[in-house]
Amino acid sequence: MSSVAVLTPESFAEHRSGLGDQETRGGVPEDEAYIPTYLEAFPPLPEKGTPGDKSGEPIGAWSKIRPIKSSVITQVFHVPLEERRYKDNSQFGEGEEAKVCLDIMQKTGAHIELSLAKDQGLSIMVTGKLDSVMKARKEIVARLQTQASATVTIPKEHHRFVIGKNGEKLQELELKTATKINIPRPDDPSNQIKITGTKEGIEKSRHEILLISAEQDKRAVERINLEKVFHPFIAGAYNKVVQEIMQETGARINIPPPSINKDEIFITGEKEPVAQAGTRIRKIYEEKKRKTTTISVEVKKSQHKYIIGPKGNTLQEILDMTGVSVEMPSLESSSETIILRGEPDKLGPALTQVYAKAKSVMVAEVTAPAWLHRFIIGKKGQNIGRITQQLPKVHIEFTDGDEKITLEGPTEEVEIAQTQIQDIINDLLTRMDYTEITVEQKYHRHLIGKNGANINRIKEQYKVSVRIPPDNEKSNLIRIEGEPQGVQLAKKELLEMAVRMENERTKDLIIEQRLHRSIIGQKGEKIKEVRDKFPEVIINFPDPVQKSDIVQLRGPKNEVEKCGKFLQKVIADLIENSYSVSIPIFKQFHKNIIGKGGANIKKIREETNTKIDLPTENSNSEVILITGKKANCEAARDRILAIQRELANIKEVDVLIPAKLHNSLIGAKGRLVRSLMEECGGVHIHFPSEGSGSDKVTIRGPVEEVEKARKQLLQLAEEKQINNCTVELHAKPEYHKFLIGRGGGNIRRVRDRTGARIIFPAADDRDQELITIVGKEEAIKQAHKELEILIKNLDNVIEDLMIVDPKYHRHFVARRGQVLREIAEEYGGVTVSFPRTGVQSDRVVLKGAKDCVEAAKRRIQEIIGDLEAQVTLECVIPQRFHRAVMGLKGSKVQQITRDYDVQIKFPERDESQGLDLHPQENGDLNSDLRETEHVPRKCDVIVISGRKEKCEGAREALLALVPVTVDVEVPFDLHRYIIGQKGSGIRKMMEEYEVNIAVPPPEHQSDLIKITGLAVNLERARAGILERVRELQAEQEDRALRGFKLIMSVDPKYHPKIIGRKGAVISQIRKDHDVNIQFPDKGDENQDMISITGYERNTESAKDAIMKIVADLEEMVSEDINLDHRVHARIIGGRGKAIRKIMEEFKVDIRFPPPGSDDPNRVTVTGLPEHVDNAIDHLLNLEEEYMMAIVESETMAAYMKPPSRLEEEPRGSTRGFVVRDAPWNAPGNKAPDVSSAEDFPMFGTVVTPRQASAWGPKKF
Repeated sequence: MSSVAVLTPESFAEHRSGLGDQETRGGVPEDEAYIPTYLEAFPPLPEKGTPGDKSGEPIGAWSKIRPIKSSVITQVFHVPLEERRYKDNSQFGEGEEAKVCLDIMQKTGAHIELSLAKDQGLSIMVTGKLDSVMKARKEIVARLQTQASATVTIPKEHHRFVIGKNGEKLQELELKTATKINIPRPDDPSNQIKITGTKEGIEKSRHEILLISAEQDKRAVERINLEKVFHPFIAGAYNKVVQEIMQETGARINIPPPSINKDEIFITGEKEPVAQAGTRIRKIYEEKKRKTTTISVEVKKSQHKYIIGPKGNTLQEILDMTGVSVEMPSLESSSETIILRGEPDKLGPALTQVYAKAKSVMVAEVTAPAWLHRFIIGKKGQNIGRITQQLPKVHIEFTDGDEKITLEGPTEEVEIAQTQIQDIINDLLTRMDYTEITVEQKYHRHLIGKNGANINRIKEQYKVSVRIPPDNEKSNLIRIEGEPQGVQLAKKELLEMAVRMENERTKDLIIEQRLHRSIIGQKGEKIKEVRDKFPEVIINFPDPVQKSDIVQLRGPKNEVEKCGKFLQKVIADLIENSYSVSIPIFKQFHKNIIGKGGANIKKIREETNTKIDLPTENSNSEVILITGKKANCEAARDRILAIQRELANIKEVDVLIPAKLHNSLIGAKGRLVRSLMEECGGVHIHFPSEGSGSDKVTIRGPVEEVEKARKQLLQLAEEKQINNCTVELHAKPEYHKFLIGRGGGNIRRVRDRTGARIIFPAADDRDQELITIVGKEEAIKQAHKELEILIKNLDNVIEDLMIVDPKYHRHFVARRGQVLREIAEEYGGVTVSFPRTGVQSDRVVLKGAKDCVEAAKRRIQEIIGDLEAQVTLECVIPQRFHRAVMGLKGSKVQQITRDYDVQIKFPERDESQGLDLHPQENGDLNSDLRETEHVPRKCDVIVISGRKEKCEGAREALLALVPVTVDVEVPFDLHRYIIGQKGSGIRKMMEEYEVNIAVPPPEHQSDLIKITGLAVNLERARAGILERVRELQAEQEDRALRGFKLIMSVDPKYHPKIIGRKGAVISQIRKDHDVNIQFPDKGDENQDMISITGYERNTESAKDAIMKIVADLEEMVSEDINLDHRVHARIIGGRGKAIRKIMEEFKVDIRFPPPGSDDPNRVTVTGLPEHVDNAIDHLLNLEEEYMMAIVESETMAAYMKPPSRLEEEPRGSTRGFVVRDAPWNAPGNKAPDVSSAEDFPMFGTVVTPRQASAWGPKKF
């Protein structure tokens, strides 16, 4: 096909610009628009040359027009006359062919044009997108061209490869060849494929099908029918034989499994390997058929599973050891016959093994009433546990609702277990009874009572077992089991309770769970008042674990109603005052928020009328909870945050971590990030909200802890990106402290060995048993294994005894057993039982995990050792220092008690003695102590009890807590710098060194600053203040040196150049020389004076830099050039980019005239002479280049400008597009009428010619 040229606006513009280059000819005045000739406006198409002739290439204006590519394609094909389906149409373009084409166009969306050749053949042109053209071509061939058919024969097994997956290959082949291919169905034995279409399409299709078949001929498939009973010999024990054949031949062998009753064995692969494998298999079959014989044996059906073994392993074992195949009847079959097939001499050993396997396990049954089963099992499985421990190979199975107990195991052991269980049953039947009563299910929970109080009382009182069905069983039947007398008494009491409850009214109140504690009050005081007011009403609150809002009232109808109304009123008052807000405040600032004697917190509470709860001193929580009315809570929050902001010396850093890792770093329910915050001293880590797309994570807290948290967070993020996994395991909550170890020692060792991070649940997590391990795959596997071993050891519960002298018993059980509780918490919940009071025994029972019991015994021995070595020492400290020694709420002395494991008792205060509140002066530590050593006052003596060496250490620690005072001499003029802005400087030092610093008031003009605190901190504080003094003195000297001022004179005309664009030049000088440079203000008398302030040497170097700039400016020249104002915009460029580039390249300054200037063409160039000359040459070259483009665009504007835009012509004088020397201007011709259907006919309309046209004769 010949290429088609399309005239676009761009190519037309090029064409017109080409014409514009030609000189205007003829006598047309210059001020009139040029009228082109017809040949200029519409140049003729070039003559078509021979294929090898270059002269035939397009020339002139058409050479500038470029072909345009499109996604639409065109295909032309020919249908010979003899193959046309419709030949007798009276007029071409009508009849069936036209209808068929129209239908195909509608179906496919392609455009079809038909034309008739001289030989009456049909030429068809199809245009459209590729898939539309291919579909349309197939339809045209099928419907307009006579169809031939042919068959091609290929093996039946190759048909599926012609069809392809989901028929895709067949569809592709039909489209490609425009044929219809019919492949026989799988159940049709024919192997002939029928092809329908054109002769050419049939040949193509036939060729493709034969290619596919030839490709598959290279492969082979063989089916061998061999008796199923010989398949085990072909496969071999554990499939060893068949795998060996496959490995040696390379063929693939598929033997049906025993569960499928098929004889066929499939072999696939290349022809030669398939043949080799088939030969090997037949050889094995023939050999085994010839040599083997069979024997049948009867074995109980219940024993068959022991012969088969897990996953058939026992059968494979017998085959491997003896070479005999054991054929088992199917599990569904009732047959008990087993057939052994093999060589005669091997059948004997195989039969022996079969009987051994069958008799290795025995199954027996014992009958006992179903209600008796749990008594047979015993409490916590004690009865049955004794049997299984004695006979570990026996499996005992109880089935709910079934009276049979199944025993399975070695024959001898099963018989022993059967006898023991039968003895237990006989004993229970002689002394046990049961009864059943019916009580409506809605009363069951009242029978049970709160936390099982009622039902537990009945069980204990009457020595019976009461089974109340759970709610999901929807049963009213309650079963009572035990001794006959106890059963009857329990039945009577339960029925009486049920009757009493039927006469009561129950009402449920919906009260938010968060209000329950407020209604109950501290130690139940408030709810006690309500119950006293309504004594006949029982008020039941849900267990906090249930997260339920339902509070139940039960009692007489009238009383329940009154109580309900009263509680609703109480709730309304609570809701108004129960708005709460939580704010995290760093722990070290809690004491400042509380204030001295609680003054600050009390003031905030009173002024805002709110309740403010701070966490206890021993708590790890940093959250302060404010409760009250909303506005009051917010006011209190703002005041508390203001205190923290004023005091805080905290650091805040941002870490960039990809947002996709945030969820994995936070962990499930925030466990991972919470563990990280706790490990790093309680820093606050804030992740951006989900979906924000931000990578910024904020860490806030003390400087050292923030840095530690930042490193760990980045390390975790890196691990997550490389290869991070998570695994979970469960352990009882009481084991957690033991797993963690004292001070985290155990878990730290696991972490150091494996590199995995181990996260234990927080107190508010729902699943308290879940332990999460995070890290690399290998690390978590190792850590998981170590923890599982530890947990397994903890699950091994034992009971042990130890001897403890009764005189020490009181120490362990005192204070409600505090010591025992601590031991239980620390050692995995181990139970330690001391003899009851009054019982003269030294035996102590420990029960728990083996490791925990051993550790607890060692701890008890340590405590006893401490008690045996206990002494009492006295420490004399004047009473006025006792409060400072104790610390806030006794925190300091409590810490000493914990550190040295001693008891410390302070004396009662002696109010009669006058207190000297003056601390020790000038480092005179404990001068009062020396004075009172000979005659100590009772109120000054502190008693310490414990081991001697620990008591002495505690005494030294107490003495070290006595505050002393030293004086530091600091010049008075530096005091205000020591104090800092709003006291921030001195406050920072006091917090850093943990001392009190007293600066004398200004009116005293004193140089002495007093430091009061612990002796260990005083020296650090003194050195810190003296270091600060040295810094301040150095700063004073530095300020004096930096105050040197230098004045220089520079002509004001150079000032803008020295300052530079937006101050860039002067800013760089200031930065390079570390000076301050000031220029004179407008109106100043000395406009040439520039002042430079800084170090003397720096001011001199800055002056030299400025003088260098001035010297360069003095060498510069300025020249004016004329550049046509029409090119200015092009030279300047968008936002001045082009002109800035020129100025940078030539190192000159170029100034254009402002709008409205007298000389709009004048441009000033300033710079060094050689740079100015080069820049001017460049600008003149640009002007020449741009002017050519401007002339061209103006010429084009003359062509393209519509008549309505021509100001010089009246609106009514438009002539449209005019050309000279047009064909219709020739003598005897006239211009064509564009409205005439004859001169400009519509496509598809038949027009009868009336006269000759200047365009020549019409051709169709």
